Amino acid sequence: MAFGIDTPAVAAIRDKWGWFLALGILLLVFGFLALANLFAATVVSVLYIGMMMLIGGVAYLVHAFQVKGWDQMLFWALSGILYTIAGVLAFWNPALTAAVLTLLMAVALVVAGIFRLWVGFRMRPVRGSGWIIVGGIVTALAGLVIALGWPVNSLFILGLFLAVDLMMQGWALIAVALAAKG
Repeated sequence: MAFGIDTPAVAAIRDKWGWFLALGILLLVFGFLALANLFAATVVSVLYIGMMMLIGGVAYLVHAFQVKGWDQMLFWALSGILYTIAGVLAFWNPALTAAVLTLLMAVALVVAGIFRLWVGFRMRPVRGSGWIIVGGIVTALAGLVIALGWPVNSLFILGLFLAVDLMMQGWALIAVALAAKG
């Protein structure tokens, strides 16, 4: 579906371009603040994940007592307990949680990179398949670099990812706002 210049979505963005600009600038500032203190940004990331796991754990536990049958109740209750323990661990020992999450990230990047390489080679000789291969190499190498620096880099890797994401989202919203204004 192609959007014309006067579709409702474009008009809504055009009308609110100032809000997009303000949010983009705010995210950019937060990204630079996170970049200035990667350790603090890592701790914030871990605490955010811990809070989400606590909320999820409580939701699973509440749900466990609403289902019928012991087998379903046991499954939901065990899931809730595991999520809650993981959330408490994030608050109790953020450094350990950061180390575990960093290692999981490294493994995920290596696996994703290898998968992209496989897809890229399967796509050949389609135009653009080389970009998929290059992306796979970069992703796998990023995972290897993180894994090789583990556990020391656990103190800043999550913060670095948060900082870069905030800055990229900030720039993207600024670009959308300026394009909508024009």
